[in-house]
Amino acid sequence: MDHVRLGTSGLTVSRICLGMMSYGSPHARDWVLGEDAAEPIVRQAVESGVTFFDTADMYSDGASELITGRLLAKLFPRRDDYVLATKVYFPTGPGPNEKGLSRKHIMAAIDASLDRLGVDHVDLYQIHRWDHETPIEETMNALNDVVTSGKARYIGASSMFAWQFAKAQHVAETHGWTKFVSMQNHYNLVYREEEREMIPLCLDQGVGIIPWSPLARGLLTGSRERGGRHTTTRSGSDPIADNMYTDDDFDVVDAVRTIAAERDLPPAQIALAWLLGQPGVTAPIIGATRTEHLDDAVAAVRTQLSEDERARLRAPYRPHVVLGHGREGV
Repeated sequence: MDHVRLGTSGLTVSRICLGMMSYGSPHARDWVLGEDAAEPIVRQAVESGVTFFDTADMYSDGASELITGRLLAKLFPRRDDYVLATKVYFPTGPGPNEKGLSRKHIMAAIDASLDRLGVDHVDLYQIHRWDHETPIEETMNALNDVVTSGKARYIGASSMFAWQFAKAQHVAETHGWTKFVSMQNHYNLVYREEEREMIPLCLDQGVGIIPWSPLARGLLTGSRERGGRHTTTRSGSDPIADNMYTDDDFDVVDAVRTIAAERDLPPAQIALAWLLGQPGVTAPIIGATRTEHLDDAVAAVRTQLSEDERARLRAPYRPHVVLGHGREGV
């Protein structure tokens, strides 16, 4: 497993990040694994050299953080051996202050996350979405205090418009506060709208890109077919994906399948190899509910595509409306 810097920060991470949304309470979603089922997959990731793990306080109502903390403590001898990321924004309770990016919620949320994770700090604390109701000055000030208090080492952001991200960074720089070092955005072969503004901004500012849904919620692996037919448990219980991707996207899927067949490789490996080769991409966030999912991701790090293959994968792309700035991908 290769390890690289997260953007131009000093933080080193593995080129694959294991997304922990897949582990929590099976009651949350049909495809979510409990702790016992999750452990061999997370163990395989660790043995493969993965050191970067991403969760969020709202995944399975906090159960994902509980499982993440217990498994990482079991599988790594020292806290400094892995990079732990979590997120804040979505509701974690019924109260009006149990959501968003207000100072009140951020300060309560980081303490609750640390308690569930069983650690005294996270390495990367991310805002899960943009809060239209809280001044960005309040949010960035609170995040700066989270860092200066030692509860987080770095801060990151997730899906938003490029102007919003630029505004947040400008506010932080103007006040001498901590700036974001990463952008967790929606980016894959089927959805490349981030290449228009967000990715050039991140490249210019030295911000590391850690895409979510790098396989288009399984679309690029064959979990769906034209006409809405589903071939996996997750694809059959994922209405978000049904709204994000349509039959028009299958021209890209066909290109992936063709090159995969020529290489005698799984389609997931080809799609991830393309993403890993894109400018600015540090570590795609992989969801794994079977060991072969990890096999494909780890192998993709070493898979080199020719310029001709990359061009053939890009060619069928069709523009999309903005997808991923709301609840999609959570």
